[in-house]
Amino acid sequence: MLARAWGITRSLAVYHGQPAKHRRARQLYGQFLSPGDLAFDIGAHVGGRVRTWRRLGARVVAVEPQPDCLRVLRLGFGRDADVVIEPTAVGARSGSARLELSSATPTVSTMSSSWIESVTADPSFAGVRWDRSVEVPVVTLDDLVARHGVPAFCKVDVEGFEVDVLSGLSHPVRGLSFEYLPPAHDAALASLDLVEQLGAYRYNYSPVETMRFASESWLDAAGLVRLLETYRPAGRSGDVYARLSDS
Repeated sequence: MLARAWGITRSLAVYHGQPAKHRRARQLYGQFLSPGDLAFDIGAHVGGRVRTWRRLGARVVAVEPQPDCLRVLRLGFGRDADVVIEPTAVGARSGSARLELSSATPTVSTMSSSWIESVTADPSFAGVRWDRSVEVPVVTLDDLVARHGVPAFCKVDVEGFEVDVLSGLSHPVRGLSFEYLPPAHDAALASLDLVEQLGAYRYNYSPVETMRFASESWLDAAGLVRLLETYRPAGRSGDVYARLSDS
């Protein structure tokens, strides 16, 4: 119980306790979202992105399966009519799945056993433990689109399950992001392939939680891969951003 309380407290400090980062986040996401736009936060965690997007005037669907994170989301946004909280995971098909939880580090809870195997070989994950699990419902992105509409932006941050999430999307969206983790480089390339199948996108990369783009210009898929290769040796994770070329 103490580990769970510590994990949530740490997440709140990281995602809500840094005003400068939130200012940068509003500038970054302001390139994708305008007042009234719809945004999907897949892996909403404790609502850091939800907070930023609401300040931009966007409507938000916050998708999160972790019970402790859901309590935080409902406490912070449950009375906001422009935030819909979906207590579910997202995958390639609807149903249910086992979610592996890390009490002390809930940001790395995952439904991907292969992802756990790949990252545990990295020294930065040496102290991480997945100490319990829960069965959670699973929907697809297409299910969420049918329920809420096509989002202007979709963030996917699900610790190695990005390929499964993007496999359940058949609608091109104006903008999206997915997590990049160097130890799981091949999974990121598979996610990139899926995005390429949706439409004509251009890409950029934001290292760690800097909320700044690494490239001054938007890149094609090959250019993005070359950019990621420069960050891969240092083990710096971050987020790949994609926007439709005509947007």
